[in-house]
Amino acid sequence: MQSAESKFNKKSLLLALRRYSSTINDMEKTILLPSLLRDVPADEVWDCEAAEESCCDLYGNYLMLKAIRNIVESGLVPLDDHKAKNNTLNKTLEPLLDTDPEVLFRFHLSGLFSVMSDLTKKSQSLTDKYMDIIGVAK
Repeated sequence: MQSAESKFNKKSLLLALRRYSSTINDMEKTILLPSLLRDVPADEVWDCEAAEESCCDLYGNYLMLKAIRNIVESGLVPLDDHKAKNNTLNKTLEPLLDTDPEVLFRFHLSGLFSVMSDLTKKSQSLTDKYMDIIGVAK
């Protein structure tokens, strides 16, 4: 019997999304007291000016990673967020809008793989940091 992951190619979008969701589920099971992450600076500095100020500590990162997982699994983007971020992105991506649809698709797919891989690594790193905080060996 094949595992769920072996059904998909290593570069499958569904596999990347499953890995992210699985990593977030592991993070939630491990981090029983997320409040311990408050005011703990993140090892990696994300663009705090682009993100909300609350994302500059591990607790904010924890909440953000969970929110992204919920959006990935439900497919529902909050309408206000979608409009605000879409306006900003459309201004920077205007030159790409006239591009061949296949090229545009490959561009976005490549970016999505990169982002999902990065988010998966960040959630695993956050889980490891929490385990260090509470003194549990990996």
